[in-house]
Amino acid sequence: MKPEEFKNFDATGLAALVKGNQVSPRELTETAYEVILKENPLVNAVTHLRLEEARIEAENADVTAPFGGVPILLKDMSQYVKGSPATAGSKLLAQNKAAHTSHFVRRLKNAGFIILGHTNAPEFGLKNITEPVLHGASKNPLNHQYSPGGSSGGAAAALASGMVPVAGASDGGGSIRIPASFTGLIGLKPSRGRVPVGPGTGRQWQGAAIDFFLTKSIRDTAQLLDSMQVFQKEAAFHIPLYEAGYLNTRNVNRKYRVAFSTDSPVGTPVSEEARIAVYKAVKLLEEAGFDCKEAVPAIDGKQLIEQYYLMNSGEMASLIHNLEQALGRILTHEDMEIESWALSQAGLKLSAGEFSRSLAAWDQASAVMHQFHETYDLYITPAAAHIAPKLGELNHSENMTERLKQISSLPSAAQQHLIYEMFEPSLTYTPYTQLANLTGQPAISLPIHQASNGMPIGVQIIAPKGNEHWLIQTGHLLMNAVKG
Repeated sequence: MKPEEFKNFDATGLAALVKGNQVSPRELTETAYEVILKENPLVNAVTHLRLEEARIEAENADVTAPFGGVPILLKDMSQYVKGSPATAGSKLLAQNKAAHTSHFVRRLKNAGFIILGHTNAPEFGLKNITEPVLHGASKNPLNHQYSPGGSSGGAAAALASGMVPVAGASDGGGSIRIPASFTGLIGLKPSRGRVPVGPGTGRQWQGAAIDFFLTKSIRDTAQLLDSMQVFQKEAAFHIPLYEAGYLNTRNVNRKYRVAFSTDSPVGTPVSEEARIAVYKAVKLLEEAGFDCKEAVPAIDGKQLIEQYYLMNSGEMASLIHNLEQALGRILTHEDMEIESWALSQAGLKLSAGEFSRSLAAWDQASAVMHQFHETYDLYITPAAAHIAPKLGELNHSENMTERLKQISSLPSAAQQHLIYEMFEPSLTYTPYTQLANLTGQPAISLPIHQASNGMPIGVQIIAPKGNEHWLIQTGHLLMNAVKG
């Protein structure tokens, strides 16, 4: 198969070719490798290749599996393959190798995928851009001056440049949906508990973070849900299996009640392009008979983001403590990027009561959203408030960096205020996605609109917990309408 032909297929299409003996898993692996060699120097998406292992796996691929023989790249963040690098984008872990293959990856391999390697991510997945010190910045394939987003930015750059037909990703505050918006891809964050984590790591960011994929087609997203959904007894969170199957729910069988909003939940500016994207989606849904009204849930968005950052602080304090124990020394700001340092230091001064109240705020927001969905089936917002930022645009000023280095000298309340100030420029780009992470709801970014400069911007749709099939149905409708 020629590289340009390979780039035109989604994962479902390539799997069908394998099943029909029109192409072999080994040929797909070699073609993907050829594309990576050409495209990766341009976008810096792939940080590690396991080509020889992939070749062996391709020769022994189960071609009867849903994605039998299809090559994939995984995110260098929790998607572990035993013996492969597991750096989490951090120079502290530059030499770290995975001691085991994660449960998510084992299930992914059972679906037939051939794992080619791993993609770039910001240190510990803390940013909505991908510019780690360890591996350097990933670039947006649509325009190399722009970021592909984060934290699954390497995955987005790999998929959008055609290296693979689907890419592993994860989402703790928008890290699938944000890069999908910035690169013109489809990005679903499933319901909390829908896909496997652990064993032993069932509370990734207290349930805010979940592993899934970036895709080029809704049918790939649906088939991936069918392949990956699981009722995992040892996990911290559960959700009933969707027995009907997501591939079987392609057609909309009801006219959904839709709420939409373009305003930022934290009061930051929103571009006209983001508003146009939402209005375009609403118009298409209204033409399909949906009842769409402008409405917002009664949630204090800024307060909820403050609780999100408080959780991040506690999680980073725990992570750095564990690294200090493993390395046998005290770590300083010179050992890590400044965001990691600031969050870890702020986490040290949080009380158990503050952390517990933070999680309770998530539950309160979830209850509000449940009531909101009693009136509205779906909630539509921009996936991002602006097109992708340019590379380096969100770098901190020297003054901010120096303030962050001294954060340990501040009282806890002042630390949290500084954390919010640190993230505010990046939050201005992406204020919409964190809500679904904290409430545990499924949310999808769809490539509905292209700005006047040619860069894409996505529309986010949020559904009640467990209702990914509503997103799949609506996604099919919208993507077919956009394609004309």
